[in-house]
Amino acid sequence: MNDSIVIIPTYNEIENVESIVRAVLSQHKPFHLLIIDDNSPDHTADKVIALQEEYPGRLFLEKRAKKAGLGTAYVHGFKWALEHNYDFIFEMDADFSHNPNDLEKLYDACHFGGADLAIGSRYVKGVNVVNWPLSRVLMSYFASVYVKFITGMKIHDATAGFVCYKREVLEKINLNKIKFVGYAFQIEMKYRTYCAKFQITEVPIIFTDRTKGVSKMSNAIIKEAILGVISLRLKKLVNTL
Repeated sequence: MNDSIVIIPTYNEIENVESIVRAVLSQHKPFHLLIIDDNSPDHTADKVIALQEEYPGRLFLEKRAKKAGLGTAYVHGFKWALEHNYDFIFEMDADFSHNPNDLEKLYDACHFGGADLAIGSRYVKGVNVVNWPLSRVLMSYFASVYVKFITGMKIHDATAGFVCYKREVLEKINLNKIKFVGYAFQIEMKYRTYCAKFQITEVPIIFTDRTKGVSKMSNAIIKEAILGVISLRLKKLVNTL
């Protein structure tokens, strides 16, 4: 039984999905990979099904009925991974903004370095972002500053979506309480991990903006993150988190 699975949510990622599958499954460590596809109109799931013949027992697909948000996709994937007895559960994007070659760095931080949550961090050592416009860099950077101020977490990249969890973290967190779907989901997961007194480590990575496909960022996701942080902090203060 492999101890590690990478979860990648997809929606209209036909331009990236074959390349990212091959890149993840060609790492020196034999990761398993779970694609959570939200019934992509571009037939992303069909490409994954075709690739499963090449990677039997390593590439898995969960196809949902409709687009339901990043957060719910990951929660679905987390529950699947726990049911299938994986010890290290990863999140990453399909668009190569997260380099598959960094997966082992996150694994090592948890398996050998004592971390319960390892974050692939853009900001722990300066600003390591490639191909983003300055406005997007500033928005992301100051979002993490804002989160740090409101929550008290000493995390430089609170909105990061490239992470590794030990299964114990996901077992302790009540995944049924996770409701946020965008940046706020990433923040909520880290905050719940922090509040549960788990060890969090940031591993420096270089983040490169997608070159294929379309970003899923929206004003609604930004608004959710701003208000969601305050909501999380208030719930913590009144012991309802």
